[in-house]
Amino acid sequence: MSRFHFVGAVLLSSLLAASVAHANQRNVLLIIGDDHGLDPSCYGHPVLKTPRLDALASSGTRFANGFATVASCSPSRSTLLTGMYVHANGQYGLAHAAHNQQTFEQVRSLPAILNEAGYRTAILGKNHVRPAAVYPYQQTLRSPGGNRSVARMAETAGEFFAADERPFFLVLGFSDPHRAGGESFANEEQYPGVKARVYQPGEVVVPPYLPDTQRVRADLAEYYQSVDRMDQGIGFLLDALEKSGKHENTLVIYVSDNGMPFPRAKTTLYDAGIHLPVIVRAPGKKAGVVSEAMVSFIDVAPTVLEYAGVEAPKEMQGRSMLGIMEQAEAKGWDEVYGSHIFHEITNYYPMRAIRTRQWKLIWNLAHELEAPRAGDIARSPTWQAMQESSGEAQRLRELFLHRPEWELYDVEKDPHELKNLAEDPAHAKTLEDLRARLMKRLRQTGDPFTPRS
Repeated sequence: MSRFHFVGAVLLSSLLAASVAHANQRNVLLIIGDDHGLDPSCYGHPVLKTPRLDALASSGTRFANGFATVASCSPSRSTLLTGMYVHANGQYGLAHAAHNQQTFEQVRSLPAILNEAGYRTAILGKNHVRPAAVYPYQQTLRSPGGNRSVARMAETAGEFFAADERPFFLVLGFSDPHRAGGESFANEEQYPGVKARVYQPGEVVVPPYLPDTQRVRADLAEYYQSVDRMDQGIGFLLDALEKSGKHENTLVIYVSDNGMPFPRAKTTLYDAGIHLPVIVRAPGKKAGVVSEAMVSFIDVAPTVLEYAGVEAPKEMQGRSMLGIMEQAEAKGWDEVYGSHIFHEITNYYPMRAIRTRQWKLIWNLAHELEAPRAGDIARSPTWQAMQESSGEAQRLRELFLHRPEWELYDVEKDPHELKNLAEDPAHAKTLEDLRARLMKRLRQTGDPFTPRS
């Protein structure tokens, strides 16, 4: 064999080996929206348009019944990455500043586990969990313009996708549609590549747990615009993944961390706070599936690990969704649980919940206290409108602030959870059944707030 043919054969062999390695990659892209409620258009919202999330859903599985276990930023992100409830992993509240809450040192998270499995791991955008030793990403990626400059974030992600042929695990945390301040969703800024879509107050949908006033409508319109920007960012990101040539080997998951930043949504265990989008695209799985399975955020980490071919630690309290992704109905996926302790350090209000297809039971452990408001909600135009108004707004405000120990809702008949049935004798057996099931689950998962007997 001539030297020319020998060099050519070696080069061809190397290219084929690289191609095989590329084909065998099992990459993971976890996308997290910030304070994004269940309002993508693929979930049936009549006004908000989210074409790129809709496209992701049509290429994979849209879980119609996806639930966070807690409606607070740091705690919720910790459940996604550890597969554990916050009462078990220790991330009781927000990680930053004076709040200073952090995950127990012995907990093993996705970046730690996947580091050991040979993945290159990175966080781009909002992280908001501690300590770094528990969440040891190999890279913290920074994007020019910050975490709302969604086109720039996608460019940075694209560079990461192309930088190495090892399998990757990238968590991308947008800052949209979180409030930038009490009144602002940062819509007044200019963002390269983004086409600002302005919604009018008259076209928004006001949920029944908020007063229908012009000020509330204007606040919701600003929120809609922020969601629209994030949706564009998801499109830019998925385009960058496709350009890298790795989209056919990448598990893509989209979730939010908690419900929208409005009263009775974010920081609560009402459905507006925890019933959230869960969209999963897995290579080799059927496209366009709508699953009615009730899945929980603690199921995300086991799903990622099964896809990566890595055994999940026995401490994980969720289970993989991969096996049910092609099923519209999945036996045994009929209830989820919630566990909340703090948001900000001054927002102590522990709650536990069980949610079935028909019923929601919430246990307010510190029901004697007035329910706290997150700082951004307290400063929001919507809360200010609720403070200043009387009549229906006053009733809704009191419903938010003063809660009994037990709240029972028939979510089929009362999806916005406005009529508490806990004291209704006709539902006493349902209350006791749900309470027993809730206590059993809390004991199984080591909840320190739960009586052992």
